[in-house]
Amino acid sequence: MSELPPRLAEIVGEFQEVDRTERLDLLLEYANDLPDLPARFEGQELERVHECQTPLFVQTEVEDGDIVRLYFAAPDEAPTSKGFAGIIHAGLDGCTIDEVLGTPSDFASGLGLIEVVSPLRMRSVGAILARVKRQLMERAAA
Repeated sequence: MSELPPRLAEIVGEFQEVDRTERLDLLLEYANDLPDLPARFEGQELERVHECQTPLFVQTEVEDGDIVRLYFAAPDEAPTSKGFAGIIHAGLDGCTIDEVLGTPSDFASGLGLIEVVSPLRMRSVGAILARVKRQLMERAAA
């Protein structure tokens, strides 16, 4: 697996250090820590991640030339999807474009959640990251 950005590597390490039964609790912590969508996005159409079983939306921005800012909207009733967004936010928000684009699409396999979350839900992590990467590539091409 390619090298992960430092904060994302720490998060993967956190999940590897806890017992299998505690991984869902840790995922819920990331769901609870996901920042609310800023008010300036009200009324704007964000990109939906259709692979998620519940409505989850993502928006990327780039500031200072190459620093990535990530914004997510996810309902509290969808703690798994919101937790995945929380992990990606905590691990990649503030990284450079190159760090985000270089993040392996299968990084979530290192979280050890496949033992406690269905494969269908696990696919949503890769889908969220794919949307983030595509939005950044579109910005770079523009």
